[in-house]
Amino acid sequence: MKHTYYISGMSCGGCKKHVEEALSKIEGVEAAIVNLEGSNVVVSMTKHISFDLLENALSGSQYKIHHSKPNERTKDNPPKKVVPGSKYYCPMRCEGDKEYDEPGDCPVCGMDLVSTSPVEDEAVSHYRKLSKKFIIASLFTIPVFIIAMSEMVDNNPLYELFSKKQWNWIQMGLSIPVIYSTWMFFQRGYSSIVRRSPNMFTLISLGAGAAIIFSVFGLLAPGVFPDQFKSESGTVDVYFEAATVILTLVLLGQLLEAKAHSRTNSAIKELLELAPTIAYKVIDGKEEEVSIELIQVGDMLRVKPGDKIPVDGVLIEGTAIIDESMITGEPIPVDKHIEDALSSGTINGTTSFLMRAEKIGSETLLSQIIHMVDSASKSRAPIQNFADKISSYFVPTVVVVSIITFIIWAIIGPEPRLVYAFVNAVAVLIISCPCALGLATPMSVMVGVGKAAQTGVLIKNAESLELMSKVDVFVVDKTGTITEGKPSVEDVLSKIDRSVLLEYGASVNVSSEHPLASAIVEYSKNEGITLLPVEGFESITGKGVKAQIEGTNILIGNLSLMNDYGVTIDPDFMASIESEQRKGKTVPMISVNNELQGAIVISDPIKSTSKEAISILQNRGVEVIMLTGDNQFTAETVAGEVGITQFEFDCLPEDKLERIKQIQTEGKTVAMLGDGINDAPALTLSDVGIAMGNGSDVAIESADLALVNGNLKNAVRAHTLSRKVMKNIRQNLFFALIYNSLGVPIAAGILYPIFGMLLSPMIAALAMSFSSVSVIANALRLKSMKLNI
Repeated sequence: MKHTYYISGMSCGGCKKHVEEALSKIEGVEAAIVNLEGSNVVVSMTKHISFDLLENALSGSQYKIHHSKPNERTKDNPPKKVVPGSKYYCPMRCEGDKEYDEPGDCPVCGMDLVSTSPVEDEAVSHYRKLSKKFIIASLFTIPVFIIAMSEMVDNNPLYELFSKKQWNWIQMGLSIPVIYSTWMFFQRGYSSIVRRSPNMFTLISLGAGAAIIFSVFGLLAPGVFPDQFKSESGTVDVYFEAATVILTLVLLGQLLEAKAHSRTNSAIKELLELAPTIAYKVIDGKEEEVSIELIQVGDMLRVKPGDKIPVDGVLIEGTAIIDESMITGEPIPVDKHIEDALSSGTINGTTSFLMRAEKIGSETLLSQIIHMVDSASKSRAPIQNFADKISSYFVPTVVVVSIITFIIWAIIGPEPRLVYAFVNAVAVLIISCPCALGLATPMSVMVGVGKAAQTGVLIKNAESLELMSKVDVFVVDKTGTITEGKPSVEDVLSKIDRSVLLEYGASVNVSSEHPLASAIVEYSKNEGITLLPVEGFESITGKGVKAQIEGTNILIGNLSLMNDYGVTIDPDFMASIESEQRKGKTVPMISVNNELQGAIVISDPIKSTSKEAISILQNRGVEVIMLTGDNQFTAETVAGEVGITQFEFDCLPEDKLERIKQIQTEGKTVAMLGDGINDAPALTLSDVGIAMGNGSDVAIESADLALVNGNLKNAVRAHTLSRKVMKNIRQNLFFALIYNSLGVPIAAGILYPIFGMLLSPMIAALAMSFSSVSVIANALRLKSMKLNI
């Protein structure tokens, strides 16, 4: 497991080395990697290490370790809800995962960089800035437009006030505030040319800039222009109205895009809102209101009716009904009793209870969900490579088309040829929008990942989201995946004294991490069994465990383990074991000095949702295969109850690995669902690894997706969501491609010979502005999709 902490007091490479060495000496720490620039350290642990141990490792030095950035939050001055270490990235992922320290424009596409910290205030601030610019631009564009359009009126009344030449000067004066308000477009366009990264703003600055420069020269030096560009009065026709309307409409598009874009990461904002800022700490029986940042592992906390659970922990006094829908997607409140787990951000019902803090800061489930969703929403899906390849040729192609349009109209167009050539060339530049192509994938991914998180499905990256839609085969583990993963002892079969057998079983299994071992230990404790000292404990993956107790050799596990060690087995006793296995029970055997002396009958109920979820997948044409380390009889029973026809039993981790390889060689895309440490290799090898959220940290770390509440229905939801997201992306790409495929030829004047129709540059600007907005609006439809099954 990995956790990120923040370090104060560092200033150089020597500081970095000292902190890494100090933390790496702690038992259980595999590695400590310091990021000097971010003032943080990523600690890789083999087991949970308390924050106190980390603090002690740095005690006596100038360095201090913190859960969050120092001075980021105080009781009297709570901060905005910001993810620590805010960076900025391009929403179109032009440079992949590259991030910037400061806000600004993407050097490749010119888009506004987006903060990695989904802060509402920042989005609102950006939107307000654009709003002010749009208001100024609109106030001055409207009179320019009215002046220009008045020329279409017979006996233009404005000419009674000033001459046409004077009105042209007035138009130029009114255009200056518009150009000033939209100057960022020209800056981005210039930057794109200098950096040799042509983009949407290259086309806008070329088109609008050409109209402005033409008009200014028409006022200052009318004599250099051919008569085709002049009116009857000898005044050069100016295009200030076209330029200002184009710039204002593009600004409107940016404004609407900023508004829409702020909604795409609303899921992360909603998750951030779940995080409480205060808690009630109980010290010597007295309650004290404290900041969340001041809570330590082991603290006792009072949770009052209607309060949010402050950190992850366990209930230690009282009972509760907790609404966990915000992180599991399940609407029904959950009853909680003593020693039941509680998650940060979930909401207490009508009772008051005490809890003990066990995970704080970045270790809480809510923090991990936020981090995972944020990372996944910024990752790239493979399908985006298609859009990127098209975009790389797009702008140069449009510029060439614009030049060709000018040449053709100048040669064979009707009079005034040069005017038509100029206007249509500008229209081609303005209508083209590579942004729609660039936004098609990341917007859908961002909304889809957020939607998934709200239903209890955590997606680690966009690639797995895309692959999930192509899955042909679901390979599922049994224990903890199809079954509850909460085994309990039903009976004890013993050829020796029952208490002695339980002593052996519990004493050896207390060192094992397996759920079956935990069930045996808990049952034995309830029976009043005393644990004995154990020597030479060894876990044999997929088979069982062995150890010595006071010189006696003990083996606990399946038939394969017994056969490996040549254990003597009584056929009649084995028949009793097989009888229980045929009922779907798991029956680990206990050998004493290489003779089978007993067995523990354990039941693990099938989840109520498993059969329905498997049936839905099968109805979609997806194969479901169960691979389990359990015996044949138990495997047959469980598979039969949930409707699985393909299953394999007595599977070791390497067996699962080889089976997945075999399926993949058949050209099929495999999703693996598991929850145990022995599932980790298979989860890693599969095309899409899906970890049950109630499973081990190793399994979750190895997977591409995690199901928060371990419900198989969430696997179906993930499959449904991935298919809908990919369909949405394809729609976006189609809209963007068909828009440009039709828009550019129309702007070039292809309809003129047939219908006598031309596309005004102003209409082209309006269409261009709304193309990106339409892509985002289509992506936002994913927020309302139904995933309930």
